[in-house]
Amino acid sequence: MCDVVARVLGQGDALPESGRRRFLQALGATAAAGGLVAAGAQHAAARSVQHRPGADGHRTRLVLLGTAGGPAWIDGARCGVSSAVVHRGRVHLVDLGAGAQQRLVQSGLGGRSGLGSSLSAVRAVFLTHLHSDHVTDWPALYATGPMNIVGRALPPIEVFGPGDRGILPRVFPPGRPAPPVFNPEDPTPGISAMTGYLRKAFANDFNDRARDSNFTGPDRLFSVHDIDLTGIWDIDPQGKPPRLRAPIPVWEDDDVRVTATLVDHHPTAPAFAYRFDTPDGSVVFSGDTGVSDNLIDLAQDADYLVHEVIDPVFVDRLVSTLPAEIGDPLREHLLAAHTTIEQVGRDVAEPAGARNLVLNHLVPGNNATRRWKAAQRGYSGRLIVGEDLLQLPVGGS
Repeated sequence: MCDVVARVLGQGDALPESGRRRFLQALGATAAAGGLVAAGAQHAAARSVQHRPGADGHRTRLVLLGTAGGPAWIDGARCGVSSAVVHRGRVHLVDLGAGAQQRLVQSGLGGRSGLGSSLSAVRAVFLTHLHSDHVTDWPALYATGPMNIVGRALPPIEVFGPGDRGILPRVFPPGRPAPPVFNPEDPTPGISAMTGYLRKAFANDFNDRARDSNFTGPDRLFSVHDIDLTGIWDIDPQGKPPRLRAPIPVWEDDDVRVTATLVDHHPTAPAFAYRFDTPDGSVVFSGDTGVSDNLIDLAQDADYLVHEVIDPVFVDRLVSTLPAEIGDPLREHLLAAHTTIEQVGRDVAEPAGARNLVLNHLVPGNNATRRWKAAQRGYSGRLIVGEDLLQLPVGGS
């Protein structure tokens, strides 16, 4: 089988679309036959956690893979934030927090259990912004992807995310000495440049596998794109986006159309919200943001608005444990660049006319459910407190 793959690869020359599909199928089969599939703890976990029923059989589904927000590890059963829109069996991922690939298998969307097929149905990935808690599993997906495509017959996975912002964010509070710059020769890489760094970081692994078992690396499996903001926004150090007149076209494939808008997660920029429109209905993901007029525009009459939320009581408790020089800037960020329980229904979902508000990116992830349900105040639609592996039907199909 390795010889077959070598002939398909043709010394690294570009392949036509049909050839790329055959390559992916061959590579997936080689991974399984050659014993390259990761096993053990991940599969044990997959057997112990079952996906939550409720949308099986529907042509279009919203699936919450992980629902915890933030980079801090807190006791609880939630994995890092990641979601999926599934249409006609094709999986479109939004964000890749810690545990995303494991949850993909546990959700039942990852193909045949035990055969290294977690990416067999993934069509595209959309990253809202490049904070670590939203992309922690991108390095894992990138590095191990070619070993997890058994049965895949789709084109390469399209990956979309922020590009290089081109300028460092401001220092807060004003007047504070600027800290040392990390990687000063390239301090604000976007998703394409970040992926280039991953290619270098995993070079030892890729070279070892290529020489030992004809592994060819992830370049042919993933097609990575920076979302172009030319003529839309020249990002400044404050990182507060302009009001947009129209959504940003991102991608369209068959019946799925994806558009984006800029949301306010300052000073982080750009930060995107995404809208998925299908024949069965629409799903909008807020990403991380404070109350955003752009998002309200994007989410008009959506069937589901999947929105981040933070508990200000938790913020007060957290900040009280920190020295002022750390706690004060942290409070400013957490309350200005996120959306509180009191705001999310009343100030966002209600004016958007969203039929269902799904709370996601929950901070803290171990809050009592009754506390999150306070988001119903001021919102006339249905409130759903997100849980890992929750599946929701879109439309009546």
